[in-house]
Amino acid sequence: MRFGVLSVVIFCWASPSFGDVQVRFDEGAPKDRFTISNIGGCALGATAVTIDLRGSPYGLIFDVTGSGAGVEVFQPFELLRGGENLKTQPTVMDGDNQLTLDFHGLVAGASLAFTIDVDDTANRSETMVSGAEIVGAGVVVRTGVSSSSASFGEDAIATVAISSCTS
Repeated sequence: MRFGVLSVVIFCWASPSFGDVQVRFDEGAPKDRFTISNIGGCALGATAVTIDLRGSPYGLIFDVTGSGAGVEVFQPFELLRGGENLKTQPTVMDGDNQLTLDFHGLVAGASLAFTIDVDDTANRSETMVSGAEIVGAGVVVRTGVSSSSASFGEDAIATVAISSCTS
């Protein structure tokens, strides 16, 4: 009996740790919010997280100025929390459909949140983006030489499985 329990403990101890990065989109007025969280069991070292809106059938874009491709209200990129984990603040141009955040690292349980305006260009509900409209948009997480991706579901959440810890 002791041997069986000891074997399970050793197996679990010797198994690689895995991480998961979750990106949540929350529609808001006038600002939409993205929250990036390390929901896995290990710290991630240098990591790049790209939010890619191109997969949405609604032509989603970031609307960060009043003179570009967006509709009515615009909101620039604004960090709410977790900025200390970034190497630099990302540059987002009006009409962009991708945004990349470069992290120094992200410990287990840590998160970063920012606001920005997301508009659709397919004339569905231009200024408000529902969870269903972000379906198909994706998230790519690059850690070292590996890359993993996931798409947003109808719950407006994308969870990217990371095969191993990178810290």
